[in-house]
Amino acid sequence: MKNEEMENYSLIVDADDADERIDKYLAGQLEELSRSYIQKIIDNGGVTVNSKNVKARTIVREGDSVELLISKAVAPEIAAENIPLEILYEDEDILVVNKPKNMVVHPAAGHYSGTLVNALLYHCRDLSGINGVMRPGIVHRIDKNTTGSLLVCKNDFAHRSIAEQLKEHSIKRRYLAIVEGKVKEDGVIDKAIGRSSKDRKKMAVTVNGKNAVTHFRVISSTDKFSFVECRLETGRTHQIRVHMASIGHPVVGDEVYGHPVKGLEGQTLHARILGFIQPHTGEYIETEAPIPEYFSSLLAKYGLKNPTESNLQ
Repeated sequence: MKNEEMENYSLIVDADDADERIDKYLAGQLEELSRSYIQKIIDNGGVTVNSKNVKARTIVREGDSVELLISKAVAPEIAAENIPLEILYEDEDILVVNKPKNMVVHPAAGHYSGTLVNALLYHCRDLSGINGVMRPGIVHRIDKNTTGSLLVCKNDFAHRSIAEQLKEHSIKRRYLAIVEGKVKEDGVIDKAIGRSSKDRKKMAVTVNGKNAVTHFRVISSTDKFSFVECRLETGRTHQIRVHMASIGHPVVGDEVYGHPVKGLEGQTLHARILGFIQPHTGEYIETEAPIPEYFSSLLAKYGLKNPTESNLQ
């Protein structure tokens, strides 16, 4: 097949996906492709890890550079869409958006429109390409029904810088959550997280998982609900949701690790603060995503104090 008929994907393996087989890793990253199809591409020499050809059973490590050459006929074209964005910060390298509830971050099989990436492509044509054509500019993710601050990279230099800050856990991240039950005191949850052995789509506290640490602080509480601030020391998939559920206080509305709430779309979790070093200038940048209306309404409904900004710092 001629080179102009091919599409090149470049991916960097993050901590959550380390120690998996390359075929399984790629099937998880490129959900529109079957694992058997990926295995054929590998057998034909279409996949390299750190510039070396691999076998399907090759294990990937955190930070590995994965290249995949795939037919353009298989790779869908991701269209720019005029979807409004609330931009909290923007410069020549990065932008921080306030992601609304019920918005998927990047396209996947059967869901190629209406995502944050579609909106970003309309707003900013130049985005980093390290995570492939399906995830331009995306260096970290928050769940579909989690609201708040999400950092996007406009070029590969910025992407590598932010990825390194994420790897070193130096990025400041503060989340707000309404959880079930009365949380009596502040605390730290230090429990490893990995894929659930019962359901591979879910994460779980597991002995063989990766180190995960969440600090939480009680802002206000009643007998039935608590309003907490969570500080991430690590950044595992679904970390806050899994950790809070593990101590008997699942996030309100969490349909996966807790209980659904009628009229509420998913968990009550908001990424409020994001702080990082600007890749080129070295300046510390901190953004704040205001508490969304649905969240404030639930606080009032549950009789939870909605604190002033000063006691959220």
